[in-house]
Amino acid sequence: MRKFLVVLDESQECLSAMRFAALRAAHTGAGVEVLAIIPPEEFNHWIGVGNVMREEARERIIAHFEVFAKWMRDKQHVDPELVIREGKAVDEIIAQILADPEVGVLVLGAGTSKKGPGPLVTQLSKSAGSLPIPITIVPGDITKEKLEAIT
Repeated sequence: MRKFLVVLDESQECLSAMRFAALRAAHTGAGVEVLAIIPPEEFNHWIGVGNVMREEARERIIAHFEVFAKWMRDKQHVDPELVIREGKAVDEIIAQILADPEVGVLVLGAGTSKKGPGPLVTQLSKSAGSLPIPITIVPGDITKEKLEAIT
């Protein structure tokens, strides 16, 4: 089965990307894979603290994922899967794409601030030509109605 890979983070544009991925999956019979990334710790020498911080990050990610997953299951009849990786965001996104041959499209939400579309969109669009799958970039401020109309 083909899957839409979408990145779960704390950004506003994440919501638009999640909605797009779920709607497209529902309309095409595909799946949704939600990727959450725990960034590398700066203080690796504090192993006990690092382990506690990692576990807290995982708990926050699972709670955040469950909100999206409930909506996807209840409203779109799509049962998403969660993948948690640790490392630098772009490296881990590429690694996940390469690790799961069922992933067919990467869905990213673009930020709407004057700073630009966000670091993931900026970095991944530079290497889009060498990725084995297409990237769909969803405007962060797109309305729910517009998303439903285009999916």
